[in-house]
Amino acid sequence: MPYADLPGVRLWYEDSGGSGPPVVFLHAFSGTSQSWVYQIPAFAAAGYRCIAADRREWGRSTPDPAAPAARTDTEDMDALLNLLGPERLHLVATAAGAVTAFDYALTHPERVRSLVVANTVGGVQDEAYLEVQHRLRPAEIQALPVFLRELSAGYRGTNPEGVRRWVEIEHSSRPADMPWGGRLPDQPLTLARLATLAAPVLVVAGEADLLTPPAFMRLLAAPIPDHRFVTVLEAGHAGHWEQPEVWNRLVLDFLKEH
Repeated sequence: MPYADLPGVRLWYEDSGGSGPPVVFLHAFSGTSQSWVYQIPAFAAAGYRCIAADRREWGRSTPDPAAPAARTDTEDMDALLNLLGPERLHLVATAAGAVTAFDYALTHPERVRSLVVANTVGGVQDEAYLEVQHRLRPAEIQALPVFLRELSAGYRGTNPEGVRRWVEIEHSSRPADMPWGGRLPDQPLTLARLATLAAPVLVVAGEADLLTPPAFMRLLAAPIPDHRFVTVLEAGHAGHWEQPEVWNRLVLDFLKEH
């Protein structure tokens, strides 16, 4: 697959090509574009042009510290999409990828047909919202190995090969010493900003998600004017990986409407 030479980075990306509506996939902190292995073939078969990239410093993308760089992941994404050419697109994001998706939809509303966000805190910085998040994620939960935090107990117990592959991608996703976080948008994301979203939004929660359970994700969804809220039975924080057939059907049905 090709690299895109962007300001300060060689960004690795995958593009299925074709003339169908573009869908851009944005991966979690614990993954790379390889995390969409159960989505890209299914969405391409449904007639969509699928684009996914390894975020700067993730996976196969190689930053150049000596070169001027974009300040945010949103700017990297915009530069890639300007190179590839799609004018209007669907955004599909999970976990930390939703921070970039929200920011892109807010700063480039003319380009976004619809937005799907799954299993995410969304990067929202409101104090009361963060207090709920911190109560959900006390130090004891944060200290758990990432596969225990993010994969549901049912999946870990019944699909050892799927767990092995997920852990393999997670371990290769980024430098071991990278702090937990990412490059936040220039303008902080708030519930008030989400209330200005123009695109229709599908919010997907996993009913067994330890980190962003449905009750918390309803707080995120509440201010969004045009949103639909769905849950995936038995899925943890990586619902698209654990329950891809159910997850894909929910998202594809939503995209068909927009």
